[in-house]
Amino acid sequence: MRHSPYPVLLDACVLYPARLRDLLMHLGIIGLYQPKWSAKIHDEWQRNLLKQRPEITAEALTRTVQLMNRALPDANVTGYEPLIAGLTLPDMDDRHVLAAAIRAKAEVIVTINLKDFPAEVLAAFDIEALHPDAFISDLFDLNPAFALEAVRRQRQSLKHPPMDADEFLNMLFKQGLPMTAKVLEGYKYTF
Repeated sequence: MRHSPYPVLLDACVLYPARLRDLLMHLGIIGLYQPKWSAKIHDEWQRNLLKQRPEITAEALTRTVQLMNRALPDANVTGYEPLIAGLTLPDMDDRHVLAAAIRAKAEVIVTINLKDFPAEVLAAFDIEALHPDAFISDLFDLNPAFALEAVRRQRQSLKHPPMDADEFLNMLFKQGLPMTAKVLEGYKYTF
């Protein structure tokens, strides 16, 4: 059964790791959900990545963002800025994320920083924050065939270096996705 994809706001912290970003993109492109982000979210993960990884160039990251926007042209959220001032979060610098989620009519914010998005604040907007591992595992429950196809496409696109199924599962585990890796363990001969 194919479900209508729902909008999901991706926080900068889940776009920062390349393999996690890639998996979230493949799951969105295949139609399991509608990825959403803003230019400010893109700026945040790029800035942090450039600080931590000086061997990566700003031009390479700009190209990555362009490819993401080309692959999912409706993902970029605009017009959320007026909402920011009326929002309160533990880290006030994260208000733009919630504002973009509200504007996108997102049901979920995928973030590693769950403490920065308290359930009681998000509930007022019918939004919940999910760790990427829980979110991706939910997508597998929703439609295992499409999720497996997205994983297969991602793994087959990895060329530098290529990864066999066990290496791919180990990479997911190291990315903080143990539930996802466990779900995929039973399917490793199919992707």
